[in-house]
Amino acid sequence: MSVYQPIKNMPRQYTSISLFFLLILFLSSVCLAQRPNSRNRVSFGQSVGITGDSSFLDVDQDIAVQLMPFDELVRMAVANSPILKYQNEIVSSLNSERDLAKVQVLQNASGFASYSGGNQSLVTTGINQRGDQLGQIANGYRLGVDLRVSLYDLFGRKHQIKRADAVYRSSVAQKDVYALQVRREMITVYQDMITAQQVLKLRLTDEQSAMTALRIAENENQKGQSTSEAFSMATNRYVEAKVITETVKGDFIKQVHQFEALVGVPIQRMKRF
Repeated sequence: MSVYQPIKNMPRQYTSISLFFLLILFLSSVCLAQRPNSRNRVSFGQSVGITGDSSFLDVDQDIAVQLMPFDELVRMAVANSPILKYQNEIVSSLNSERDLAKVQVLQNASGFASYSGGNQSLVTTGINQRGDQLGQIANGYRLGVDLRVSLYDLFGRKHQIKRADAVYRSSVAQKDVYALQVRREMITVYQDMITAQQVLKLRLTDEQSAMTALRIAENENQKGQSTSEAFSMATNRYVEAKVITETVKGDFIKQVHQFEALVGVPIQRMKRF
């Protein structure tokens, strides 16, 4: 007995109906692939407290096209990084300490100024001679400078300056290290977000196909042209596809929020205008 015998004995009307539904399935898939679907647009406005926001990410369109250039996003992440802000303050502090080390030798120098008036006078001799006008200093202004330099300041000053300069330059290098770490994290999260988007795109297509097959099976079941088992299998197939789609969608949203946290601004501000 040939395995093709049931197909040969199938009535022509059922064959026509089956071909008709297959044609509908094919056209539906083509239309869904070419026409934007609201289900493929993920909104992120309410997640950041923006009510009535119309900003969204289109799953069918590449992330690189919807967002700003990657280098510009990296600059935003570097400018908003708390670690780099903290390191900037350290660099500023060490720069002030370096400038202070250069003038630290002046702490042993002091100046004075005074003025005396009235009937006061200073006697330079130990003998009070009322008629000796040359032995007295007249009242008026007095200015002077007192400078004392220790051997430590004399021989250790250049080493203090060298050490302060080395600490400052090391803090600047550490800032560059943090900036490089931010760029590496950006590359990883950005690529993970693109991958999650591509997987979600494929899963949405699979879900649409499962939904179309479910509608065909439901229509055939209502007309008595298929069994309840076939309808149940189509239902289970759609439920499985829906669960996978929601899981992948959650992963994609998680990657987007991680990217927002890394850049430091909501996804709306990263989009091209």
